[in-house]
This record gives sequence, structure tokens and C-alpha cells, in this order.
Amino acid sequence: MMSGTFSWLGWSTPPFLKRSFRGLVFALAVLPLVAACATAPGTGRTIFTGGLSEAGEADLGRKEHPKVMAQFGGAYEDPELNAYVSSVGNLLVQTSELPDLQFTFTILDTPVVNAFALPGGYVYLTRGLLALAENEAEMAGVLAHEIGHVTARHSAERYGQTMAANVAGVGLGVLLGGQAAQAGGALGALVVRSYSREQEFEADMLGGRYLGRARYDTGAMAGFLSQLQAHARLEAELAGQPEKADAFNIMQTHPRTADRINRALAQAGANAVDDPIVAQDIYFDKIDGLPYGDKPEEGFIRGRSFAHPILKFTFEVPEGFRLYNQAQRVLALSGDRKAAIQFDRGPKDYRGSMTDYLTRSWGAKVQLTGVEAITINGLEAATGQLANARNGDLRLLAIRYDASTIYRFIFQSASERTASLNRPFRETTYSFRKLSDAEAAALKPHRVRIYQVKAGDSPSTIAARMPFAEARLKRFLVLNGFDENVTLRSGQRVKIVSE
Repeated sequence: MMSGTFSWLGWSTPPFLKRSFRGLVFALAVLPLVAACATAPGTGRTIFTGGLSEAGEADLGRKEHPKVMAQFGGAYEDPELNAYVSSVGNLLVQTSELPDLQFTFTILDTPVVNAFALPGGYVYLTRGLLALAENEAEMAGVLAHEIGHVTARHSAERYGQTMAANVAGVGLGVLLGGQAAQAGGALGALVVRSYSREQEFEADMLGGRYLGRARYDTGAMAGFLSQLQAHARLEAELAGQPEKADAFNIMQTHPRTADRINRALAQAGANAVDDPIVAQDIYFDKIDGLPYGDKPEEGFIRGRSFAHPILKFTFEVPEGFRLYNQAQRVLALSGDRKAAIQFDRGPKDYRGSMTDYLTRSWGAKVQLTGVEAITINGLEAATGQLANARNGDLRLLAIRYDASTIYRFIFQSASERTASLNRPFRETTYSFRKLSDAEAAALKPHRVRIYQVKAGDSPSTIAARMPFAEARLKRFLVLNGFDENVTLRSGQRVKIVSE
């Protein structure tokens, strides 16, 4: 078949009929979608859902819930705290336009500061977020915002946008060819990747409405947005990238935080109530003892050291490197981002020598030089290097921990930094060792503790109690939503982190 013709029963379509046919195909594709509209309960706005019903949303949420649990390390198991969060969430639901919808509120067992909702009333917030919030009203503001996404049916609207983008891609394919269809599909995926600016503002508006109806302090939402902004700045500074604070903010794909704060403040006035609920003391009582940071199953970052109490090993990275504990690996980055260390676990039950593993398995597809067998604190190991690799100079290190377990390091550096990093990388290599039973048992998670300010205390003296190697004062200020000029009063309750 030649390009540009349509053959049916042996004859070619004339150009004018071809154009009409293409228009008909596009119209028929769009017709069912035009009818797939609904009214969002929260806003009263007509939205395009692509035919996704409320029952379909609930079914989608049920199917996705287990995936969320797996991705974020499961639920944080504290019956009292979970009941508390659910009670606040359900109170807010009763003030919404969907009071009969069965919502499920889950605390995710992760230090990441985040909150989100799935279709059908599945709302999630993390213990990292609970540690950052200052009172019940701020937590309620987060829950109310996520409930707003559900009552506005933003997930169904995104689904409809995806359907429309796919149809647009089909139309482009009919009109312009396959490449245009691919481009249209990619563009559609990009457009619906996250909630839109207006959807986020709608959720803020609805959240403020629900806060006011439940008699909470409606300014709490703006307060917590400011808290998130300060937290993002601190994380960027700790990572040596203060200019990239937006990348550390969970709202980076959403409207600028400053814009949302201003709108939230305006809405707070409109929804304000007399004698609003803040409930800081109750909230502090509930989160006292909440784990802070990584859990034992994931290992702990302690300054420049990483230690795993269950797998029983530890190592230390060079000065100037920052550790990141990720799901499948531990990563350490230099402040200038010109060097990195990656640590992970190799295959189970490899029976050959570490030199064989390095050259015949892990590094089989590259040309390693300087391969040698070494011993690290009594453990068999092997190392080799790859100079001028595409991503800089690399050194591979494999360590046999026991008969069935291999641990691996990749040391990476820009060529101009390799010589100066030889010694620091060597020190990291030989810092790897097994932990004794007593050492492993002594490793405990950090926890949020509520501290009552005493006469003579200052932010600096209280911050000095916290078990961090750097930025103790800044961490204390951000954790409590304080500015640098805060004056503490005797008897005031504040959050600290302790072992």
C-alpha cells in the first residue's frame, strides 16, 4: 500500500474524501469521550472523567493500595496513633460533600515527608510528615487537602485527561502519521503526570472549607506549607545544594509554595472560626516517641557512617560526602557532585573467588585493570578499576561477607579528582567490617521526643542534645517551625530528636 492512499474494494480514496474520512474517524473517537462528563461533588464543577465512575475510582484505589504499601515500606504499626489520625480524618470527611464515602487513612512507615491520596478515599501521610507538623490543626490541614482531591474527583479528571490525550494522539496519527501520534501520546503523559496548578488550589480551597467546618485553625494549612518550605531549604543545604531547594520540596511538581501560602492565608480568613482548635499538647502527646529517620530493617545513617543492625555491618564514607539510604542501595555524594560511592548487595550463593566474581561476573563486560585479591578486616575481597569510563573513573570492590552474601562498592570520580580521592576511597574500603552482636543491639532508631523548656535553656543548648553531626540548631528550628530569633519560655514544650 502506498503512503497517502486508502484502498477499499480496490479503489483509492480521492483527496477530498480522504480528508472527510479522517475527520469522521477523529469525530467518532472523540464522541464517547464528550459524553463522559460528571459533576465533581466538592466543587460543583463539570469535569471530564473519560467514563471513570465513582465505583471505578474505588476499585482503582483498592487495587493500587497494596502497591503503595510495598513501595513505602508498609504501614507504621501504632494502633493509638493510627486511631488518632483516622479520627481526625473521619471528622473532616463528615464536613465534606461525600460524608458517606468510606475513607481509609494510613500512616506510611517512611521518614520521607509526604502525603497523597488515591481514588476512592485512600489517604496517606508519612511518619516523616507527622514529625514535622506542629499541632493537630496542621495535620488536619494536610488531611483536609487530600480529602479535597478526592471530593473534587481530581483522579478521575486526570484519567479523563489521559483519555483525551490518547484520542488526540490517535487523531494526530490519522492526520499526520505515526510519529505525530507518538509525540501526542508522550505529551499527554507529561501533561497528566501530576495534579495541575488549579487542582492543587482547588484542594487547598476545599481543605480550608473542611478545616473551618470542623472548627480547626484555618491558618494551619498556610503554616504547614511554610514548614515544608523551610524543610526543603534545610535538606538542600545539608546536601550541599542550597540553590536547589525546590528539588527537595514534596511540592516541587505543584504550584510555587509561596503562591499557595498566599492563597491559603486568604482562604483562612474567609473560613475562620472563633476559638479554633489547634491542639498542640494533644498532638505532641501522640507523637512523643515516634521513630525519626530510617528504621532498623533499612539500616541507619549516623554522620558519615552507615550501620545495619540486622545485617550486622558498618562502613564510613570520606569527609565531605553525604549519605543517602535508598531502597536497593546506599549512596554517598561529594559536595561538589564530582564523586560518588554506591553500596549494594550482590548475588546470593556465588561459590567462586571474589577475583573470579569481579572479572567473570560483575565486571565481565568491561575491561578492568589492576585486579587484585585483598583482605578487609578478615573478609575475602577483590578490587579492580576502569579508567576513563563514560561516567568518570570507576573502581569496583566486591567483599564476601559470608558463604551466601557478597557486598559491593562502586567508587566513581571525575578524572581530575581521582588522584586526590585514592586515599579517602581506600579508607572507606577498609572501614567495612562486621558488627558484633553487642554493637548491633546497641543501634537504635532516633525518636521524636517532647521536651519541656527549663529556665536557662536556649535553642542552641536544646539543639545540642540532638544526635546529629551537623546543623543541630537549624534542624531544631525547622523541626519546631521556629525562626532564628525565637525566644523560648520556661515550661514551653518543643520537639527534639534523641536516641
